[in-house]
Amino acid sequence: MRGYKIFAGTASQEFAKEVCRHLDVPLAKADIKRFSDGEISIQVSESVRGRDVFIIQSTGAPSNDNLMELLIMTDALRRSSASSITAVIPYFGYARQDRKAAPRVPITARMVADMYERVGIDRLITIDLHAGQIQGFFDIPVDNLYGAIVFQDYIQRKNLANPVIASPDIGGVARARYFAKNLGLDMVIVDKRREKANESEVMNIIGDVSGKDVIMIDDMVDTAGTMVKAAAALKKNGATSVMACATHAVLSGNAYKNLESGELDELVVTNTLASKESNKVKVLTVAPLFSEVIRRVYHNESVNSLFA
Repeated sequence: MRGYKIFAGTASQEFAKEVCRHLDVPLAKADIKRFSDGEISIQVSESVRGRDVFIIQSTGAPSNDNLMELLIMTDALRRSSASSITAVIPYFGYARQDRKAAPRVPITARMVADMYERVGIDRLITIDLHAGQIQGFFDIPVDNLYGAIVFQDYIQRKNLANPVIASPDIGGVARARYFAKNLGLDMVIVDKRREKANESEVMNIIGDVSGKDVIMIDDMVDTAGTMVKAAAALKKNGATSVMACATHAVLSGNAYKNLESGELDELVVTNTLASKESNKVKVLTVAPLFSEVIRRVYHNESVNSLFA
């Protein structure tokens, strides 16, 4: 085999170091600097000629800087004669605009996909895309991993008395159904709607949660406002406890304040984005999962069998 090297952007340095520890390889060196006007300057500090290269970089906040950093590093590696370049993007930024939901709006997920391909990325590895159909925006292989494999173990260890899976909205039903099927649990749905402009959302619960320990499943949590409201609605309908599992901890704005003051008992997230634990926030690592996927991709082994 030609051998592989793992590089990391500034957004995912700690995550990449953990991945490298699991693979027992050193994190390759690249000099990442900023010019005085904010432009990004990157120099690869070691030879990559003929090597398969993996770049680990989440494109969360500051999204524009982290996205450009990934593109510039890819260009540097391509011009340094890397044999192949795989982008490992634990959090895929700009995924929320994946269709024309209103007149005269962009489809930024497709635009970003075009940028990745144009700069020379040969393969992409990510986890829990906001919408699975984003894979269809690419003409290169995309491995969209499932965070379920991490959350399932955690949920089972809690030994909840009467658990049930919940989707926090209609759009997340497929994701919640996957969890429910794997855990052998029933599922309910939180149906939210806004009856009039500038009025708060009305939340209805589809299914019985009386006396149940509810586990909400989502791909990301941003301000946590909707999740906290959903928890309140579930408890109003008789839920004994409400926890939530979300792969990507965006947690912007008043997210931590909303969580601490709200009725959600626990939020479980992963380290695809740098986030801190609190009284109600538990962070699980997905670095071992990404390590195994990188190993399998390099050795041309099945990735899907991990989740079968």
